[in-house]
Amino acid sequence: MTTLIQHILREERKILQASGNFTLLLTCLEDAVKIIASKARQNGLINIVGATGKKNAYNEEIQKLDQISNDILINMLSESGQACVLASEELAEPIYLDNDGDYIVFFDPLDGSSLIETSGVIGTIFSIYKKSDDNILQAGKKQIAAGYIVYGSNTMFVYTSGQGVNGFTFDSSIGSFLLSHSNIQIPQSKKIYSINEGYSNLYDTKLQDYLNSLKNDSYKLRYIGSAVGDVHRILLQGGIFLYPADAKNPNGKERLMFEANPLAFIVEQAGGMAYSKNGNTLEIEPKSIEDQVPLAIGSKNEVEKYINLTD
Repeated sequence: MTTLIQHILREERKILQASGNFTLLLTCLEDAVKIIASKARQNGLINIVGATGKKNAYNEEIQKLDQISNDILINMLSESGQACVLASEELAEPIYLDNDGDYIVFFDPLDGSSLIETSGVIGTIFSIYKKSDDNILQAGKKQIAAGYIVYGSNTMFVYTSGQGVNGFTFDSSIGSFLLSHSNIQIPQSKKIYSINEGYSNLYDTKLQDYLNSLKNDSYKLRYIGSAVGDVHRILLQGGIFLYPADAKNPNGKERLMFEANPLAFIVEQAGGMAYSKNGNTLEIEPKSIEDQVPLAIGSKNEVEKYINLTD
């Protein structure tokens, strides 16, 4: 049975032709998410539920487990010595580390934190770039790795370095992530769509017509409320996840650097497609660390249908 770290080390030698620094970075990330998973399982037993009274860079309430997860990731990734910059969705500014690290790491420490109190599916999303001059902002197509960790009925680490997508399930009996889903390929014909239709009155006419066409074609609505949970289901079962622009948010709400880019990279590596207004999500040149975009992501044929009916 292959462990996550064995897999990453093998890829590093083959693809990056590096000497273990990248594996050390991912080892520290793995340790961090093991701790976060342990904290999440203690929901209700220790004081990790509720808001901190603070707000993040997007003016959203920071939950206690958000803050705990953010601190764990910053501490562990900093200790690796391999990251020169850490950027968290919870922080207004990136953290520049005083070391010779070669990697820039973006992360959403706890996606779906509004679901904590109800024990819903939550997760961590990360994106890794090589250091490039003094500018940390790069298009998503320049990611060298991305992944997410789902904390649900089990803990699963989904990962790509541009050579396909693999999933690793945590085995608590040995304390390791083990390869459980090899070379994930997103199904192309599942009639599932995922969107918050509570905002349907804010959608434009084309999008409303598109959603009505899905209902008329017997599509099933499945919506968890965390992007990591909804995209994980789409990755394994097929369909389309939508977080579109609306009348209140004409530029969309998905965070380009923290959510849209890593999820798009993963789904495309699994044979799917990601689209933001005017083109491929991974082609967007970011202007700010806080950039937000609309997102349609999932099975290629479903995203193409969405583009044809709404553009």
